[in-house]
Amino acid sequence: MKYIEVDEELYRHIAGKTERIGESASDILRRLLGLDVESINHDMPATISHPGMESVAAKPQVKAQAGHQPQSNKDFSECIDTEELAAQKGAVGRFLFILEAVYRAAPEQFSQVLQIQGRDRLYFATSRESLLKASKSANPKEIGQSGFWVITNNNTAKKRNILTEVLQQYGTVEAQIEAITNKL
Repeated sequence: MKYIEVDEELYRHIAGKTERIGESASDILRRLLGLDVESINHDMPATISHPGMESVAAKPQVKAQAGHQPQSNKDFSECIDTEELAAQKGAVGRFLFILEAVYRAAPEQFSQVLQIQGRDRLYFATSRESLLKASKSANPKEIGQSGFWVITNNNTAKKRNILTEVLQQYGTVEAQIEAITNKL
């Protein structure tokens, strides 16, 4: 395994260029540099790290597919217990509950949320400290026992937008996204 240390701006730029779920750091860089994605050494995962965040390691994929949209394998609305959701305290509780339900439904893909961020704001991280380093007022909360953290100091409309982006990462259809985000 090879490691490359990059600064946070470059890391976010690379992560922001992901075109499909599961696309590795090597695939992204090869595509951006105009190199042949199919010639990757598939025995050696690429890892990109930067100070303040854990390394991102991914097994290289066989071929990058430009413009490929992920397919939704789950009806996430069926994974959300409406009675338990109603019992959650406020929009923050419901936000965390829905994110945890998505994580439980497809944990192997959940790391894609790390790519969701604002222009000047980090929304998800793998540690509380990373979110606090990015913003002292982030009010980070862990998403269940997932090991992923999310900021919670946004208004409800922004939480809906973040949740929409999470569901889009899974290729969820628009009608289902709307039904889920309206539960906040």
